[in-house]
Amino acid sequence: MRKTKRFAALALTASLFVVAACGDDEEEGTTTEAPSDTTAAGSDTTAGGSDTTAAAGGDGEAVSACEVTDVGGVDDKGFNQSAYAGLQQAEAEIGAEIDLLESSSDADYAPNIQAFMDKGCDVIITVGFLLGGATAEAAKTNPDQQFAIIDSDANDDAGTPDDFADDVNLENVRALNFATDEPSFVAGYLAAGMSETGKVATYGGINIPPVTIFMTGFLNGVNYYNEQKGTAVEVLGWDGTEGSFAGNFESLDDGKKLAQGFADEGADIIFPVAGPVGLGSSAYAKEVGGIRIIGVDVDMYVSNDKEKEVYLTSVLKNIDAAVFDTVTNVADSGDPGDDYVGTFANGGVGIADYHDQAGDVPDELKAEVEELIAMFTAGEMTAS
Repeated sequence: MRKTKRFAALALTASLFVVAACGDDEEEGTTTEAPSDTTAAGSDTTAGGSDTTAAAGGDGEAVSACEVTDVGGVDDKGFNQSAYAGLQQAEAEIGAEIDLLESSSDADYAPNIQAFMDKGCDVIITVGFLLGGATAEAAKTNPDQQFAIIDSDANDDAGTPDDFADDVNLENVRALNFATDEPSFVAGYLAAGMSETGKVATYGGINIPPVTIFMTGFLNGVNYYNEQKGTAVEVLGWDGTEGSFAGNFESLDDGKKLAQGFADEGADIIFPVAGPVGLGSSAYAKEVGGIRIIGVDVDMYVSNDKEKEVYLTSVLKNIDAAVFDTVTNVADSGDPGDDYVGTFANGGVGIADYHDQAGDVPDELKAEVEELIAMFTAGEMTAS
């Protein structure tokens, strides 16, 4: 399988990225319109092939790009929605024809992919590690169909480390991954510096690598702060090996219960890595007060504006830009491009603005956060 070569493909700001999003739920397994107020972040930023003005395949027809979501749905105010924002940008800027199918359970993954192959989509974007097996199987048996998958290498069995894509040389799958431990490390450092109780927390939706990479980065950032400052800020919910998980990416009630449990233990800053489950934690934080939330994937101050005041910052994955780049590659060459890993250095990840809480963050801590980002960008810091 192709290894990452296009680290400079996405020229985005490393520190700020905004996706404004709000959508309507649609019937399971049906085509869903885009959330009406979703905007693609970085729409004024060019990516690889983004100077294309009329996307067309070899027969002169517009390129078609189709997304299969995971169970969080397109209105998850997170990575499914961000991926769709990239398709919307391709539709607006290069005339791509786009489509969407939502998955309500893992049983929908393979049928949704098959539906888009039957439709003749030029490139199928699958969103999330849990779609790895279905994507790999479809790609293996349909070598002329182009795919891209977010947060996976399209393994044969999601949750196992063996790389199915490498085993069968799946040149028709582009992996779009993100070094989210980098901004999570920075968020952990920030949380440690902002905590008044000396306790912060993180939890995941499901115990899978694209989730735990955030949690480990956050833990390491808190530990780094403790090393630098001689403090003993404690992380609840993850010790680097075991921790707290909702067991799903859908239940807001679970997010509320987890946040309440952490608050009862004394945590005053919580970092949910759980898709819509995290919205339950945000609602709880607004309800009780005194708890700050760190958003995930997108700037949740913007995407979840009804609880915007609880967000200290958000850890960002610029998924929309990676998806847009993939679609323009297919439009230009018929190939989705080499595997991609988003980092601080190439603008693929970042930290959102402090927004309403900017006045609460001491200037010294702000400067230290900026210094950490600069060190990651220059390759002088690692998140491990």
